[in-house]
Amino acid sequence: MLTPQQIQNAADRLYNAEKQRQQIPALTLEYPDMTMDDSYKIQKAWVDRKIAEGASIKGYKIGLTSRAMQMAVNIDQPDYGVLLDDMFFEDGAQIKASDFLDPRIEVELAFVLKDRLEGDNVTIFDVLNATDYVVPAIELIAARCHRTDPDTGYTRKVLDTISDNAANAGIILGGRPVKPMDIDLRWAGALLYLNGQIEETGIAAGVLGHPANGICWVCKRFAPHGVALEPGQVVLAGSFTRPIPVKAGDTIHADYGPLGGISVKFV
Repeated sequence: MLTPQQIQNAADRLYNAEKQRQQIPALTLEYPDMTMDDSYKIQKAWVDRKIAEGASIKGYKIGLTSRAMQMAVNIDQPDYGVLLDDMFFEDGAQIKASDFLDPRIEVELAFVLKDRLEGDNVTIFDVLNATDYVVPAIELIAARCHRTDPDTGYTRKVLDTISDNAANAGIILGGRPVKPMDIDLRWAGALLYLNGQIEETGIAAGVLGHPANGICWVCKRFAPHGVALEPGQVVLAGSFTRPIPVKAGDTIHADYGPLGGISVKFV
């Protein structure tokens, strides 16, 4: 377990990495014995600093929801990060690529809540009943610490990603909102285009069998701490494609078929 001072120092380093646009070494290089609880405490300290500067929590993102990703990082559960108000971009936006460290794009569904969700007994049906609508989303992820250390070749661990707010950096909502019972969300799919070429395809069942299952998980994860998901919050349920690197000059289009599409350009 890290000391409170070590946790704050780690959060400050990630904060400064983002501000200065300069990646830092993975925290587990310095703290090889850090725990998952340490990682979430670092994430919270980073978020608390943002809130102290005027940011507000608008929701959460859930990551590592596909079995393939869990096996790749040797972990058997998802993770979560916090969505802040300054992370939201409009459909069709021009996004400055240099504002983000190693930016990548993922395709997801976003659940916008109308009712409070809390407790360790939340079911998929509770999630669907508490959801106002589901809407296509693109998540912009970034890496404030090196994915692979340029000097040693060390590959960051899942604890580094959690500390780094689950790599969360931005969210773009678009397309056609749907009521959660109007379609079988497992079969909602997308084609992800990079500069006019299809890079990825996927369907939402890749997210724990049903995208609402990730929201059940995060409710159970929050329950011991008395934290709830609140009405109006946006919850990104997890990617059903691999992340695609983007750079200045790239155009992204996510085609969700009957649910419409989302496009952004990186400049």
